[in-house]
Amino acid sequence: METPDVKLIECPRDAMQGIHAFIPTDTKVKYLDGLLRVGFDTIDIGSFVSAKAIPQLADSAEVLARIDMAGVRSKLLVIVANERGAEEAVKHAPVTYLGYPFSISETFQQRNTNTSIAGSWERTQRIAEIAARADRQLVVYISMAFGNPYGDPWNTDVALRWTERLVNELGVRIISLADTVGVAKPADVRYMFQALVPALPQVEFGAHLHVRPDDWKPKVDAAWDAGCRRFDGALKGYGGCPMAEDELVGNLATERFVADLVARGVRTGLDLDALARSVREAGLVFP
Repeated sequence: METPDVKLIECPRDAMQGIHAFIPTDTKVKYLDGLLRVGFDTIDIGSFVSAKAIPQLADSAEVLARIDMAGVRSKLLVIVANERGAEEAVKHAPVTYLGYPFSISETFQQRNTNTSIAGSWERTQRIAEIAARADRQLVVYISMAFGNPYGDPWNTDVALRWTERLVNELGVRIISLADTVGVAKPADVRYMFQALVPALPQVEFGAHLHVRPDDWKPKVDAAWDAGCRRFDGALKGYGGCPMAEDELVGNLATERFVADLVARGVRTGLDLDALARSVREAGLVFP
């Protein structure tokens, strides 16, 4: 298989978590087995958080036990919101990455993980220790990296300061900048990556962009042109953040992004036939 020019992270967890009608575990496993054959670098496959908070993903442990990892190159990531979730996640052999959402918006951090930014920092420290002991890698998502709708203080210096602390104090080596509610402007995306990528060359920076169907490309192009080569998406653009004020805001539609990359001659490393099958399957899985 060709060496890709880009790391593509497919996020069925993000697509599924907000759906109220429970998707049967058998359906999830079938869908995820198909995604594993596409060749994504990483699949954000589930979460270990309170079932009361996200009932849709209460079966993540069973899903991990049942999926077929034979002969696939994709690595698996699960989201955790606290130390207990991290301890549970590392019990599962297929899991390579623990993802933690660290918000630089005080309001969103409280709403998302029921703690302050200061509390979240302490939590991140402990999760990093759990991951290291279990030989797993921590991926930190900088939530509200490009601003927030709550009036909380934000500027690029705030985002840069927290990112540098994660790298220099906790040794985090994969950081994804998240446009959580779809407020980023292409200029902000470009500026952030232009500042971070050369300043912290030991870090793999990613983009987790929540976008509208009509505004995704300028934001993605801004990240790409500034040196980002790691992108999160979800087939058909499903999911996103329920706190976005625009109902059209969802995940970056993977198939659209891949078609754009292929048209530009970028090597994706994906099996495009398997991708097409998964796109069709997504139409059956999601209501």
